[in-house]
Amino acid sequence: LEYDDVSNDQRKVIYQQRNELLETTDISETIAGMREGVLVEVFRTYVPEESVEEQWDIPALELALESDYHLKLPVGEWIKAEPSIDDDEILKRLLDAAEQAYQDKIALVDIGAWHAFERNVMLQSLDTHWREHLAALDHLRQGIHLRGYAQKNPKQEYKREAFELFESLLQLVRTEVTKLLMTVQIRSEAQLEEAEA
Repeated sequence: LEYDDVSNDQRKVIYQQRNELLETTDISETIAGMREGVLVEVFRTYVPEESVEEQWDIPALELALESDYHLKLPVGEWIKAEPSIDDDEILKRLLDAAEQAYQDKIALVDIGAWHAFERNVMLQSLDTHWREHLAALDHLRQGIHLRGYAQKNPKQEYKREAFELFESLLQLVRTEVTKLLMTVQIRSEAQLEEAEA
């Protein structure tokens, strides 16, 4: 029962999120928050906090932004042009550019249709990864009794590892939704007809 309590607590969180998604028509604030969080993490992977410029990996940052999020930003040029620029200013410019790219994209479509698309992407990602997560919890539960041999409390280990799995589930959803919405390409009717021809 204690093992079931863990998955029930997680289920409550996921179903609450799903219900909120189903009850609202506009989740753009949630999407914006997710996008910012994901991009800050990407940035901090290559430009760690409280690091010096010699430790930054700007070419890899530019490559990751372009390949994963379709953001072509001349970060290296910014640094050359303004030697005094700090990491916070670069991050601010990155987030502003991402926001602008997103707004430019949605300006091309009916906003109601776009909000419905955002919701569907989020729901689909949440549902897919939740099913995978339940399978992972089941797998974890089957082997957790072996921790007793290592002088560890299997229940405590299960709770800890289930929590880590849950955190990675939420991170996966955030990243996947952000990537998809940043990279999806919007085509006009004329462009579609041209492509078909």
